[in-house]
Amino acid sequence: MTLTYAISGFAVGLLVGLTGVGGGSLMTPLLTLLFGINPAVAVGTDLAFASVTKTAGTFAHRIKNTVHWDIVKLLCMGALPAAVVAAIGLKYFGALDKEINQIIRYSIAGSVLLTVIALLFRAKMQAWLNAHPEKHLHGRSLAIATVVSGAVLGTLVTISSIGAGAVGATLLVLLYPRLSSAEIAGTDIAYAVPLTAIAAFGHWWLGSIDWNLLAMLLLGSVPGITIGSLAARAVPERFLRGLLATTLTGVAAKLVL
Repeated sequence: MTLTYAISGFAVGLLVGLTGVGGGSLMTPLLTLLFGINPAVAVGTDLAFASVTKTAGTFAHRIKNTVHWDIVKLLCMGALPAAVVAAIGLKYFGALDKEINQIIRYSIAGSVLLTVIALLFRAKMQAWLNAHPEKHLHGRSLAIATVVSGAVLGTLVTISSIGAGAVGATLLVLLYPRLSSAEIAGTDIAYAVPLTAIAAFGHWWLGSIDWNLLAMLLLGSVPGITIGSLAARAVPERFLRGLLATTLTGVAAKLVL
């Protein structure tokens, strides 16, 4: 079984490298549906997994100077307190209880569907906003919207481990349409590091992290992400995103049913 976990980590890492979509939307449903792992444990383990992988990504983007730290600060102002509150709520209601696990399962399904929407419509949203500059937020309203978006993402990520990737990047596109794709990716990854770290710490406090599983996933994902990143330009992006959106829609339906 440990080899199977490593292979799964490799497969998810490969897809993340090819598509740029966050591993949570792939890894958490995989652990829940394929391996029958408790949803809370799947979420907690994936958050620890994400905090490690996103840290490495942040260093790379920092070297390329593609991180807007002022935006990261605003997102963290909303996301980090929300993550703490969500973790306390899971502790209070019992993260490993059957009823709460069902809620977590539905939260994962909802987050997966949000990822699908982000995959399919992000480019169209950005094009529309670029064509209508009068719709852009500025100043105080933009700052408040960024903090609120961070709070929503912090809650979503802590409960489902999904949202810091495609959903977070899509929100950044809507709020900051003038940023380049590299700047969107760098800023999204940078704010997700403290968010996933705090959320993972909360799940460690809840006792919902499987450390052996985490080690096997990391063992497979590192070469997977590397190979996927190198091969990304050779595979048509539209085909990959369409395939991924179709797969994730089926995953969300399976989680609900």
